[in-house]
Amino acid sequence: GSSDTYVGYAIGANEGTTTTNTTGTEDSIVQTDPSGGFAIAKYTGTGSAMTVAHGLAVQPELSIIKDLDAAESWVVYTKMIDGSNDYFVLDTDSAVGDSGLPGAGTTLFTWSSGSSFSNTSGNDFIMYSFANTEGYIKAGTYFGNANADGTFVYTGFKPSFIMAKPIVTGNWRIQDTARSPFNVSAKALSPNLSSAEDTVSSLGIDILSNGFKMRDSSTEFNQATTFIYLAFAENPFQYATAR
Repeated sequence: GSSDTYVGYAIGANEGTTTTNTTGTEDSIVQTDPSGGFAIAKYTGTGSAMTVAHGLAVQPELSIIKDLDAAESWVVYTKMIDGSNDYFVLDTDSAVGDSGLPGAGTTLFTWSSGSSFSNTSGNDFIMYSFANTEGYIKAGTYFGNANADGTFVYTGFKPSFIMAKPIVTGNWRIQDTARSPFNVSAKALSPNLSSAEDTVSSLGIDILSNGFKMRDSSTEFNQATTFIYLAFAENPFQYATAR
């Protein structure tokens, strides 16, 4: 749009080179970042039990899947909360739910049945998988303390991008160093909303050399409940800088 300001997030995955992975019961076309922490897999659903290679050699912490052939929501699968394959919906503020699917293992994602989100017969799907990678990618959980002296979350690097959501009903929030180069960072976007950038002080966090810290009692980032998060390093691996 004319005169509008935009932000974009990009992560490399093997420079566009794909391979066909036949490890599962159904083939997948994959790109895997050399770090081993991020992979893209394209597959076709069967509507019944099946397995598909996600492209990593370790169990991903988060998998984000989108149906390419239907107007269906984005689904986020994770086992970080209780070990079962839970799900969130990226374009809603819904609380966590149990998917009932086996989910991601070391090399394969397993479905025990069809799924309107991720395994409709004949439909193509794209899957983005993220595994914890030292100095580069960190996904995990934290518990908010509803206090201005907020929870500190250790990532082991200075994040450039942080996405978080409470496991109860509540918005997804994205904060980054492109839009907030200095602390306190209080510019947030919500993938589940079409609204413009939110800049209220209650969303304030400090983005630090080794993680991030909540600076308000906000229900968005620091209410007294469990949150999931995904973070990427500003300077991957070994050149982290403080601010």
